[in-house]
Amino acid sequence: MYIPAPFAETRPDELARIIREHPLGMLVTQGSAGLDADHIPFEFDAGEETHGVLTAHVARANPLLQRCPSGTPVMVVFRGAEGYISPNWYPSKHEAHRQVPTWNYEVVHAHGTLTVHDDERFVRRLLAHLTRRHEAAEARPWKMGDSAPEFIDSILRNIVGIEVAVTSLVGKVKLSQNREARDRLNAADTLEARGYGELAQSMRRAGE
Repeated sequence: MYIPAPFAETRPDELARIIREHPLGMLVTQGSAGLDADHIPFEFDAGEETHGVLTAHVARANPLLQRCPSGTPVMVVFRGAEGYISPNWYPSKHEAHRQVPTWNYEVVHAHGTLTVHDDERFVRRLLAHLTRRHEAAEARPWKMGDSAPEFIDSILRNIVGIEVAVTSLVGKVKLSQNREARDRLNAADTLEARGYGELAQSMRRAGE
């Protein structure tokens, strides 16, 4: 990934924020048939002495499990807030007419080693964590105990856990940091007005 210096993001807390707020990762793998990608929601546990661990589950029928056994190097891509930026949103454009359209975005590449966990306890624990997290905003959060035990058991038999021990996190946040503050902030205000509040907030934070 090409990362000009103004857009490099190395702060562990910011990298973790992007992953946790946008947990649907693109798991990129390479096998004998070439490159492939699976889109999977991940849980991220940031390590104090390591780069952390990503956990998820896939269908037992997914060819990923045959193509990529434990020990396979992989990359997981997490894309955060993103959106189009018009040069018309930069006040300086109307003075010098030296701006062009662009696209702002946040992205993290997590490199690591895959481990397959064909273990019911691992998968049950992972599903419990996922549902607690993503159901937390519901008035009556769903939990596995709401379903008949035999139904949950049948689900568990058809999925397998995976874990990625992260060896590096590479972040890029392209948020108009290379523009004048008035240009970046006015573009953020325009995005906010058009319903892109998350990207607008990220652009404002870029100046802190």
